[in-house]
Amino acid sequence: MANSKYEYVKCFEVEDEVMFPNIILVWINACSLHKPYDLNTLKLMNSCAVEILEEYADVVFAYGFSDEYTFVLKKTSKFYERRVSKVLSIITSFFSSVFVRKWGEFFPHKELQSPPSVHGRVIPCASTEALQAYLLWRQTICHLSNQHEQCLWRLVERGMNEKEAWDFIKGFDKSDLNNLLFDEFNVNYNTLEPIFRQGSCLLKTVVEDVVKYTDNGAPIKRHRRKIIPVHSKKIAGKRFWNEHIVLLKELGGFIEEINNVTPEYVRSFEFDSKLMPSTWIVVRIDGCHFHRFSEVHEFVKPNDDRALNLMNLCAVAVLEKFWEDIVFAYGVSDEYSFIIKKTCNLYQRRANKMVSAIVSFFTSTYVMRWNEFFPQSELKYPPSFDGRAVCYPSTEILRDYLSWRQVDCHINNQYNSCFWKLVASGKSKREAQNSLKGGQLQKKIEELAIDYNKLPVMFRQGSSVYRDKVDTVPTHEENGNSFESKGKVIVEHVDIIGPTFWLEHLNILDE
Repeated sequence: MANSKYEYVKCFEVEDEVMFPNIILVWINACSLHKPYDLNTLKLMNSCAVEILEEYADVVFAYGFSDEYTFVLKKTSKFYERRVSKVLSIITSFFSSVFVRKWGEFFPHKELQSPPSVHGRVIPCASTEALQAYLLWRQTICHLSNQHEQCLWRLVERGMNEKEAWDFIKGFDKSDLNNLLFDEFNVNYNTLEPIFRQGSCLLKTVVEDVVKYTDNGAPIKRHRRKIIPVHSKKIAGKRFWNEHIVLLKELGGFIEEINNVTPEYVRSFEFDSKLMPSTWIVVRIDGCHFHRFSEVHEFVKPNDDRALNLMNLCAVAVLEKFWEDIVFAYGVSDEYSFIIKKTCNLYQRRANKMVSAIVSFFTSTYVMRWNEFFPQSELKYPPSFDGRAVCYPSTEILRDYLSWRQVDCHINNQYNSCFWKLVASGKSKREAQNSLKGGQLQKKIEELAIDYNKLPVMFRQGSSVYRDKVDTVPTHEENGNSFESKGKVIVEHVDIIGPTFWLEHLNILDE
């Protein structure tokens, strides 16, 4: 980060580390999936979860059903220093990215209509007993929700609308639902696919694979880790858990059998803090390992306007989706900051949901719209972003935050312009770095004959995204029409440190 008088704003960031010996669980919900869930939808969810386990070594177990998944990190994990915002946002972002990329494999004749948004939360489990209770709770929910789904959608297919079907089965217990399926639809619940009734477990195991053969045809075998899917009737049972060595090693064993659990007990472990009321909220996202991503995808150095415009498009999409709450965004390079108004009650100001929903939507939009900006370059692997939410108590401090980011943009762009000019002249990257150490960038720019002021303004000042004109649009409610304010979202490259822009757009930070 560049040094500036605005750096004091970093002191408002709050640490959200999950302390040892808690086991970290990440629960996510793909809230934009359409119902009813068919087999291909569940297989797509499972395929995305498999990639999570392959990508992140610390994730050793996963359980999912319907539109949700829970990822369990090993008890000794130091994944992103166990920071809730980082762990949650990275997993939800990567999941969304993979979901979009894999959609065509499972739905080759059905276009993905809109970028999916995944929200989630982190659940610290103080012991393996707490983990066992959590898994029993989720598998019980799987069973009950699937019974309702099976009945509901068969009633809809028969001619009821969704509300009528829900009203019809309201108050039914497990026995009533089973009887309805059998008597009315000739369906024996216990013969349905286990993936519907029991959910899906993913765990890592060690298998022996043949890697090659000797000249005389003898196989040469090697041990490697493999992710296997399992459908088990009781994942919280001692027998299932204790027969998998990886689970015993990384998480510990289950000692007692449990048959009942109260949801309130499990929910008491949730890490879902609410952000302070009457404060500005900034959700800032950053690309994960984008140095490598930009090299693999051959971004133009020091700035690639295609990549920056793709980021801008994603930011516009975020403002359009969350138009009631996000009033401004500022982006540079692989980062974006979204400003959420003081009075917002988005997700009841729960940091986990807010960050994960915004980051995942941004990510899925990035993947879906990639080809528009890179038509000749295939997306070689799923990108991901991390995020955090920070509260700022006053408009003055919020503007200082935005000034900090624009100063950073300016200084980093000066450095990168010099660095890549040196590399283009024949110096190695290490030599270029050493040449710029301790030097004044302005002097280097002059020495390298860089006409800095003629560089595109987007490179020098970053991108500001906001609603230029607020229009009143009608919305339809049950008791008649009402009117809400919604304007066109635009992208500009302007000075946001001085007062001029803000005086010309008083409505943006109107409290």
